Amino acid sequence: MDVDDDSSSIGSARTEELPSGTTTVHYHMGSHWWRSRTSLEKSLLVGWLLLIVVVMVLVAVLHIQASSHSTRPPGTENMCLEPLCVELAGKVLSSMDRTADPCEDFYQYACGGWVKHNPVPEGKAIWGNLNNLASDNQMIMHNLLESEEKSKSMAEEKARIFYHSCMDTNKVIEKKGAKPLIPLLEKMGGWGVSGNWSSENYSLEFDVISSKILLSSDALFTWGVAEDDKNSSQHIIQFDQGGLMLPAREYYLNVSEKEVVDAYVEYIAKVGVLLGGEEDVARAAAMDIVDLEHQMAAITTPDEDRRHNDNLYQTYTIKKLNKLAPFMDWLRFLNAAFIKVNKMLSPDDKVVVYATDYLKNLTNILKNMTSNEKGKQTVHNYLVWHGIRGYLGFLSREFREAGRDLEKAEVGVVGAEAAWRECVAVTDASLGPALGAMYVRQAFNREAKTMAEQMIKHVRTTFMQNLMSVKWMDNKTMDEAVLKAESITEMIGYPEYILNPDELDDKFADLNVTEDNFFANNIAVTDFTVKENLKRLFKPVNKTRWDMTPPTVNAYYSPTRNAIVFPAGILQAPFFDHNNLQSLNYGAIGVVMGHELAHAFDDQGRRYDSDGNMHQWWEEETVRKFKNLTACMEDQYSEYDFDGQYLNGKLTLGENIADNGGLEASFRAYNEWIEHHGSEVSLPGLTLTNQQLFFLGFAQVWCSAITKEAAHLEILKDPHVPGQFRVLGTLSNSWDFAQAFSCRKGTHMNPEKKCHIW
Repeated sequence: MDVDDDSSSIGSARTEELPSGTTTVHYHMGSHWWRSRTSLEKSLLVGWLLLIVVVMVLVAVLHIQASSHSTRPPGTENMCLEPLCVELAGKVLSSMDRTADPCEDFYQYACGGWVKHNPVPEGKAIWGNLNNLASDNQMIMHNLLESEEKSKSMAEEKARIFYHSCMDTNKVIEKKGAKPLIPLLEKMGGWGVSGNWSSENYSLEFDVISSKILLSSDALFTWGVAEDDKNSSQHIIQFDQGGLMLPAREYYLNVSEKEVVDAYVEYIAKVGVLLGGEEDVARAAAMDIVDLEHQMAAITTPDEDRRHNDNLYQTYTIKKLNKLAPFMDWLRFLNAAFIKVNKMLSPDDKVVVYATDYLKNLTNILKNMTSNEKGKQTVHNYLVWHGIRGYLGFLSREFREAGRDLEKAEVGVVGAEAAWRECVAVTDASLGPALGAMYVRQAFNREAKTMAEQMIKHVRTTFMQNLMSVKWMDNKTMDEAVLKAESITEMIGYPEYILNPDELDDKFADLNVTEDNFFANNIAVTDFTVKENLKRLFKPVNKTRWDMTPPTVNAYYSPTRNAIVFPAGILQAPFFDHNNLQSLNYGAIGVVMGHELAHAFDDQGRRYDSDGNMHQWWEEETVRKFKNLTACMEDQYSEYDFDGQYLNGKLTLGENIADNGGLEASFRAYNEWIEHHGSEVSLPGLTLTNQQLFFLGFAQVWCSAITKEAAHLEILKDPHVPGQFRVLGTLSNSWDFAQAFSCRKGTHMNPEKKCHIW
């Protein structure tokens, strides 16, 4: 099962993730805390200690100054000299490069200090302020999972058991070596890469079902149950292109990417040898697998050409799907899955296909490949590889380390996370609601949720004001757009049911885990997740279902549910805090809120109505004007050069629309807040107005560092531009920013031509 529900997130505000499919194989490190710290981490710790000393001295000086004078020094009447303000000012100032001209390069002005003192940490491909928050959240979860406190529910106890099976203090994983994987290979009839398979009586249909249903692989294509784009109250089975191991099709098709492809071949070959194969046989078989994926990459449509689901959406009965792609019996394939939940489908049941040409062309490739013995073996080896590769990270060290050369080629580093961080991450991915309940009780209070709810309502109001002020939209479309904006559901912090032990236990009642079998636990989680997805086909859509766990440092918009979601993980200091100045809160989390609202009206979200159904509800003339406006933004971002590579304005259009619309809505909301509450205090050492501090707060969210290789992958695959250009692109389109910093027309941050939509 490999179809995810459609949602748009803030994306580059990610923790470890790079575009889907990136190989990240981590391995455990030593135990002594200080020795195990990298030189960078040691430097950062020393740096923070020095900052604390500076802040303490500054507070002491200010205290002496305040006690020795009956009035404040001239010019500080509206300055906050409380310790919290001094500490906040220190953090803001340390990130800045005040020698830079804010009207020429605001990213350098806002983040130059941060970039100078925060190179990418050892073992990381990307690092930024949001990653730091995610790292802090992991520490909270680690402490909760290690705690001796009695669990509030059986589900939470299962999360602890799963975590401890990952930590493997008794070295059970290492002792077992490859043994847990052998039954999976036997289900597939052996593997030619490790020298154990025969093509006698070969059945492609059996092979595909074994790989995709028995082993839940992502081979050949993606499929699963999700909301129907054209009837969002119901679920439907969906099929799409897929089946590539490397995260971007360009890796296969561009000669310049040979280093990555060669590393991929070596990865497959190493695993084959570890499973008993001869090195030359394993490498030859690996090359054949990658050659098959190359053929598949050639028939795969680029992501930037697949942004409009209404152009891709095609319904078929299962019977007609057999005619479209007759390389197997699709009813037999589907029923092999649905028998797991005691359901059977009929030939007349409907499915949605988003890649009709791909499935047609895939049929031709498979027909040609299976017409000879060598081709059959290659297809089988490919299907086995995709069946087992998702489980390699749950085996002993040599399997976990087999892919590190590929990881280095893709993102420039080999991950070297502490064991507990890896185990926290996989526990959150596997039993997120249970771990989320523990996290919420520890780190998220009702006051923060109430504050976030009020702030979102405020930003939504100003977003709607901006929406209704556009001159290019006709009245009929405008009325429907306002209705859609009013209908957006807000989900904040966490789903309420996770704090009810009975409801939480009921959700995970069918999942059983043990403390001494990490591999089996992951098999159980996969089976549990697949069944949960299959069951949805026979249930109405739950439009308040969460797709992110509560500790996640991110947010998203779901077009089929017309909902915006803000997990507790991102609603934390320094991006959201009642102790912050509101200028910083609105500049940081307020823009994120506006960003998710704007997704409802980007080039993809606008195609869904207030009920989450995809159809053409805009008048044609308004559509034409919208496309003209978006063309401006597409061209603008395509002209940005990042380390010698131009950004893809077509691929990133939706996120760029959301960034620009979100900034404008939040800035307007902040100005209205000032009108009601008066100007805020200033921070010591910062001669900035409230409005200027708003834009500084926005920019410093995106202070980040990234390896050259990871940046290359991000540009190829990620629908978000790198953080630097989220700042430069958005602010250079903002008249409010140019006015706040008195930037002359024609400067880099105030160009003559601006792109504006919402």
